[in-house]
Amino acid sequence: MTRIDKPALRRSFDRSAARYDRVAVLQAEVGERLLSRLDWIRLEPARVLDLGCGTGRALGPLLRRWRRAEVIGLDFAPAMLARAARRGRPWRRPRVLCADMERLPLAPASVDLVFSNLSLQWSTDLPAQFAELLRVLRPGGLLLFSTLGPDTLRELRESWAAVDAGPHVNEFADMHEVGDALVGAGFADVVMDVDRIVQRHPDALSVMRGLHQLGAVNRDVDRRRGLLGRGRLERVCEAYARHADADGLLPATWEIVFGHAWRPLQSPAGADGEVHVPLASLLR
Repeated sequence: MTRIDKPALRRSFDRSAARYDRVAVLQAEVGERLLSRLDWIRLEPARVLDLGCGTGRALGPLLRRWRRAEVIGLDFAPAMLARAARRGRPWRRPRVLCADMERLPLAPASVDLVFSNLSLQWSTDLPAQFAELLRVLRPGGLLLFSTLGPDTLRELRESWAAVDAGPHVNEFADMHEVGDALVGAGFADVVMDVDRIVQRHPDALSVMRGLHQLGAVNRDVDRRRGLLGRGRLERVCEAYARHADADGLLPATWEIVFGHAWRPLQSPAGADGEVHVPLASLLR
């Protein structure tokens, strides 16, 4: 995985906050798919955490789904969070917390559901991240998430590789690494699956411009600073053009990893050596 420069990433997302909902088409689509998965899960949470909520697009649906629950939106970008705070209705707003998702300002066993749409890819240490989420979940609590897999933006990555060896596109953990990290942290009944969404663009600059507008640009700590230079950028565009389809459009692949897992009702190292999960919480 990429070593993330978190202060730079925060600044990027703050700058994009005003336009984010307009340009985050894929993120909205994945969020809808993730929300729909709640239809198959029987859970009546008292407290819901939207981890990495961004502008809070999922907060309204979560507030409507569980009208008696406390719904919390957490993000580390203040400008994003300011927009999230306005979600819902005047008489029922989410609670918002500005914090790093890797160090949650929440008590142990205080959350029933952690919902996270396309934010875990920004974690610098997945095993530690999942251990932190297990800490704040109550026994029998659920983690439901989407994140990005390693095939994400593979066309852009390959095009940059034809120009130089530097890190220009973030690298993401694959589905098996994510699942192993969940099990290693102590989660039970882990379920993972993957989907791919391909967006099509008129040229490579359109792909890069779209990422910049989202704030989801390369924030590898080892990235090259400064201007790219026209010559290098032209070579990247030429390399990307080789991916054109029959209509002359350039694909941008997004690998979406979906997962859910439960905090066991008792310690994974139970006396009987088994992991116990709430059967009543699952609809198969």
